[in-house]
Amino acid sequence: MKKECESLMEDYKNFLPSTILAQIQESLPESVSKEKLTKILEETKKSYESAKINPGECVGLVSAESIGEPGTQMTLNTFHFAGVSEMSVTTGLPRVIEIFDARKDIKTPMMEIYFKGSPSIEKIKEFAAKIKETIFSELVEEYALNIYEQTLKVKLNASLLESYDISGKELAKLTKSKIKNFEVDFVEGNLIFKQTSKTDEFKLLYELKEKIHSLRIKGMKNIRQVLPVRRGEEYIILTAGINLKEILPLPEVDANRTTCNNFYEIRDVLGIEAAREAIILESYKVIQEQGLHIDIRHIMLVADIMTAGGVIKGITRYGVVSEKASVLARASFETPIKHLVNAALEGEVDYLTSVVENVMINQPVPLGTGLPGLITKMK
Repeated sequence: MKKECESLMEDYKNFLPSTILAQIQESLPESVSKEKLTKILEETKKSYESAKINPGECVGLVSAESIGEPGTQMTLNTFHFAGVSEMSVTTGLPRVIEIFDARKDIKTPMMEIYFKGSPSIEKIKEFAAKIKETIFSELVEEYALNIYEQTLKVKLNASLLESYDISGKELAKLTKSKIKNFEVDFVEGNLIFKQTSKTDEFKLLYELKEKIHSLRIKGMKNIRQVLPVRRGEEYIILTAGINLKEILPLPEVDANRTTCNNFYEIRDVLGIEAAREAIILESYKVIQEQGLHIDIRHIMLVADIMTAGGVIKGITRYGVVSEKASVLARASFETPIKHLVNAALEGEVDYLTSVVENVMINQPVPLGTGLPGLITKMK
């Protein structure tokens, strides 16, 4: 870039943020005239100024209305993936409520796993089979308890063992490493568990049956279903269940794009900033799927409020609302008597700095024209 163009960019540092100027610089061709650059910068400045919010604008109320009004037109959807009964994803209003309430246990936890390069569909299927969690109970045809001999006989499904690529001896070895007080042998397609402890308690056999029922044989914890799907030019894997911590370090996985729909998992693995970004993207995706439009800045404001303290807090009486400085604002949301009694006991003072509390006592709100105060100058 010519020196005169560089000095022109420097002049606009007082009017435009450095990130916008950097984006302009990246997208400019090498030989750009000073006149064209001036025009670009002027247009950008105009757009930036018009996008600014006026002082005293009640951004919280506008955002609440902007999200609340389209919310009344949302449908109550759950989308099911064809061919896989356990795979479904919550959309529409239930998902919006899940996001803004910051629920830890979501109805349909999912991951989208992206790959480095463009592996073949065979490689992707192989990877999917490797990560899918296989539970002991999936391989069992029937259990048989022998109280007299203190043994538990487990008949295995031979065709499933073959399709999961597990041999009976391997299975016996693996189960033995995870349980105590029992010998494990593989005899003619059956696993035989024999009690080795001195106490002849029948209870131990019943406990063993319950324990091995949910024993993980192979794959990754919590990943109950896998589904390779085509997205544009590449294949990705959708999973029912989440385990970001173990998936991201795998060499074939593109850690920059792989994501999940549980913000707490993202916060624990990638940090609070990533969780904020996930809240924005998930909310916007749900709203767009419904054919609605909300200014993304309103969603960004909600995400900022939810994550401002370094932890994720829902828009509920136990989350964001409980931290409001104003007693009347807290009391206006839910459980008013509790808030008012506690405030009276602690001797809290309400300085009436926001909207709700001023509306409650019939005073002009400190927003817009109600924001500036006049002082008379005495001679």
